[in-house]
Amino acid sequence: MDKVKVGIVGCGNISGIYFENLTQLFVNTEVFACADVFRERAEEAAEKYGIPHVWTTEELLASDEIQIVVNLTTPAGHFEVCKQALLAGKHVYVEKPLSLSLEHGNELVKLAEEKGLMIGCAPDTFLGAGLQTCRKLIDDGFIGEPVAASAFMVCHGHESWHPDPEFYYKAGGGPMFDMGPYYLTALVSLLGPAATVCGMTKTSFPQRTITSTKKFGQKIDVEVPTHVAGTVQFVSGAVATVVTSFDVWDSTLPRIEIYGSRGTLIVPDPNTFGGPILLKPANGSAFTEIPLVHNYADNSRGIGVADIADCIASGNKPRAAGELANHVLEIMHAFHTSSDTKRYVELASRCEQPRPLPLGLIKGYLS
Repeated sequence: MDKVKVGIVGCGNISGIYFENLTQLFVNTEVFACADVFRERAEEAAEKYGIPHVWTTEELLASDEIQIVVNLTTPAGHFEVCKQALLAGKHVYVEKPLSLSLEHGNELVKLAEEKGLMIGCAPDTFLGAGLQTCRKLIDDGFIGEPVAASAFMVCHGHESWHPDPEFYYKAGGGPMFDMGPYYLTALVSLLGPAATVCGMTKTSFPQRTITSTKKFGQKIDVEVPTHVAGTVQFVSGAVATVVTSFDVWDSTLPRIEIYGSRGTLIVPDPNTFGGPILLKPANGSAFTEIPLVHNYADNSRGIGVADIADCIASGNKPRAAGELANHVLEIMHAFHTSSDTKRYVELASRCEQPRPLPLGLIKGYLS
């Protein structure tokens, strides 16, 4: 099998698992070069993972060897690096979100289509064993017709543990834009595209105090809603209740549940690749744990990149596609817009429900 050469831009905290999996797990990728605004970080990554080239971003984008650019910059840099990569004739995969603004998300999807290139976006956790097993259970009718769902991501924010938590309370941050991509991508992968959103938001605490070590005692002025709640109606007719919050000290709420005409499915944390999964049929007496029937239960970040590499050879459309990420981006903005305007928001975008992974894959392969 010919390996697809990958260039990674951004060698910060999240990059380690990408380097590891794209060099050691997936058989169809080769990390050929890396770049970072802090060159020493790229050099450290290159030495640790055996990457042959440390380049500037400009040099990486100009290389004829690179076929896929993996954009792991901070969210503010997602749009510009993705656009430059597409203009340079590269396929691109970017960490979530696709961009900060819906306008820029639309532009990237359109540009990729015009250039005949693929654009993909995290999260790719829905390709893990947990959510893929849930997808098969739904597709095979174990809970009948999905009629409703709930999704809850509630915590008290990042200031107690994150070394640099300020971003999460500034424009582009907040619980919906930080964690919403995991939950909404999971719902779209299980239920198909959404049609309508209704939301309400609030900011419970106008200022936060950092208690993590690096910046202990510093104050953060909160500029974004930190509690976002609402409903999503899917094209299929199913209705989901969604809550994301940085204002909750603790909770026993589930992560995601899918309610069908013939049963209930409890879905694993969508920020993970594994289980557990619980199923209760309509006539059942209790929930039963369902074994995982797919591979990739461990941290398999980068599987979306490997899928693009596979699609270069097969001509298929990538599963963690830009259209999916842009649809999720519009849903997230719609919660805030609905709250601001006190109106339902009819979504303009649509995406295909991503293809499920086949059963029986050998670890490291996607086909």
